[in-house]
Amino acid sequence: MAAAAYPEDDDALFVLTAALLTPGRFPGVLGDDYPAACAELGLDPQDDGYGLVFGQDAGGARWTVATTDTAAVACALAAWDCGLEYELSPDEDTSAATLPGWPLPVAVAAPGLPAPYDPDEETGGGPALTPPDTAQWGPAQRRLGADDVALHWRQWRDGLDTLHGDISGGPGDSVPDGAPDAAGPPGAVSHLGVRRALAQAEEYVRQPPPPGRVRTAYGAVRADGPGWSLVGRTDDMAFVLLDDAPGEVLPVGRGPALPALLDALTRLAAAPVAAASS
Repeated sequence: MAAAAYPEDDDALFVLTAALLTPGRFPGVLGDDYPAACAELGLDPQDDGYGLVFGQDAGGARWTVATTDTAAVACALAAWDCGLEYELSPDEDTSAATLPGWPLPVAVAAPGLPAPYDPDEETGGGPALTPPDTAQWGPAQRRLGADDVALHWRQWRDGLDTLHGDISGGPGDSVPDGAPDAAGPPGAVSHLGVRRALAQAEEYVRQPPPPGRVRTAYGAVRADGPGWSLVGRTDDMAFVLLDDAPGEVLPVGRGPALPALLDALTRLAAAPVAAASS
C-alpha cells in the first residue's frame, strides 16, 4: 500500500494504514469489547466510534491519530482493499487524540523517511503504544489469534480437515479424539475451558454484553469474554482460543446446539448495526 502524505510542514504525517474503532469493528488486540478497546487508547466510547490512522512524522516517529471522521477511514480502507489509491488526511477538527506509537503491527514504512521508531515519553506525552509480544501468550495474543482465524478461516479449516477429516457434518458425524463436541449442551463438552466459553456465549444471548463483545467479521461471528475467544460460521463449526491454553486453537464440532448458538450470536451482533441505521 502506498503511503499517503499530508502537505509537507513541521507537523507532516505520512499515513501508512488505518483501522476502524467502532462498536461493530475494531482491532481485537485492543480489548474484548468496544468500551475496553477505547479505554486502552484513553478514548471515550462514542456511539459513532473513531478511525485510527497510523503514520510517521518527517523524522520517522510512529504516531496513531484517532479521528471522529469514521466515514473517511472506511472509504480509505475500502479503496485500499480494492488496490486503489486513496489519500487519507483527517482534518485537525476531527482529531480526538494523537498518540505516540502504534498499538498493532504495521508492515509498511513511508518511503524516504528514517526507519520507524517510538517517540520518547516527553515528546509523546506518555508511553508509546506498542504491539503485543507474539513470543508471549495472554489476552491480547489470544485475540490476535482469533482475528487470524476469522481472517484466514479457510486455511484453518482445511488444516483441521487434513489432520482429522471433515468434522463439520450433522449431528451424527464423529468428532476427532480430543476435539470438544458441541452436539449437546455445554455440559457435554469435555474441555473445561471450552465448556465455560460456550456457556458464557450462551449467556450473552440472554443478557446482551457490552458493545463489540459479539460482532461479525470476514463472514464469521466472533465473541470474546474473560479469558476466551470464539470464532465460528453458522454453516460450519467453531474454534475457541483460551488464555489458559497458550497457542492452541480448539475446534468445536458441529452438532444441533452449535448452529443455534452461532445463529443467535450473529443476530445479536447485527442488532446494534440495525438500531444505528434505523
